[in-house]
Amino acid sequence: MEKQIYAVYLRPQRPDFATTMSDSERSIMMAHVAYWTEKLNQGKVYAFGPVLDPIAIYGLGVVSVSNEEELKDFIANDPAGSINKYEYFPMKAVVPIISKN
Repeated sequence: MEKQIYAVYLRPQRPDFATTMSDSERSIMMAHVAYWTEKLNQGKVYAFGPVLDPIAIYGLGVVSVSNEEELKDFIANDPAGSINKYEYFPMKAVVPIISKN
């Protein structure tokens, strides 16, 4: 089955979130990084991280999943979803071919 690629945006709850996180929020975001790193190591994420937009920093990830339901489950289990909002869009991505050798 061909994988579906999505651009996933993590929209912070406030424009200055990245620079004004409370200790509690920072702890959640560290768990978020660990969660996405695990998915990256499983081959389900091509890249992720903060986008340093001067208007407001936000998160961006490029995700490879079997279907939209898998993506929804991925998002639902992300600790950061408890304090931020997600948006995602299908992406016509060009990705490397991985050899099975």
